[in-house]
Amino acid sequence: MTAIAAARRTDCSPQARITKSLLGWGVVAGPLYVVVTAVQALTRDGFDLTRHPASLLANGGLGWVQIANLILAGLMTVAAAVGMRRALRAGSGRVWGPRLVALYGAGLISGGIFRADPALGFPVGTPDGPGPVSWHGLLHFVGGGIGFLGLIGACLVFARAYAALGRRGWAIYSGATGIVFFAAFAGIASGPGNAVINLAFTAAVVLGWAWICATSAHLMRQAA
Repeated sequence: MTAIAAARRTDCSPQARITKSLLGWGVVAGPLYVVVTAVQALTRDGFDLTRHPASLLANGGLGWVQIANLILAGLMTVAAAVGMRRALRAGSGRVWGPRLVALYGAGLISGGIFRADPALGFPVGTPDGPGPVSWHGLLHFVGGGIGFLGLIGACLVFARAYAALGRRGWAIYSGATGIVFFAAFAGIASGPGNAVINLAFTAAVVLGWAWICATSAHLMRQAA
């Protein structure tokens, strides 16, 4: 990433190895989260991707799987953010970019600790409709919302930094990811249950993870 994202190029020093290891968690976090969530979405009785947000998978007898998935993905994202901060040596994005990525990771951890409330008929036997909101359901929404805003902000910060370097492709990719995610998040925040909005938000989440993976891999190559 040249000036903004010049990774530590110190042959095979312990510092460089640690930085690459931390960034490696950013490469695997997204694929792991997406695969685990997809398997559950396709196999959990009564779950429908067109109606139910993935956070509802934290309910029911197998809810612990999604809880662990959220917490582990969050921890890996925070580790990747530390790696980004170690790798970035100059430029406007080197401080706030990693901090906002870490905020997204913290939001995922919060989403796992504070479980979403059963709703919209899931798990099976839950009344249809939004249902009552508990204290942990409220904290799930607040923590997740703050985390999503962190990811949006990180994309835009990196986009601005890439643009300043003349890295047009990366700037467009980062900016577009942030804008698409913001639009999808605004849609899902207006109320779950709409098939188009649910699927659009699912696609935006995958896009966000792809951006974290690509950015981490890019910085790893710079550190090689």
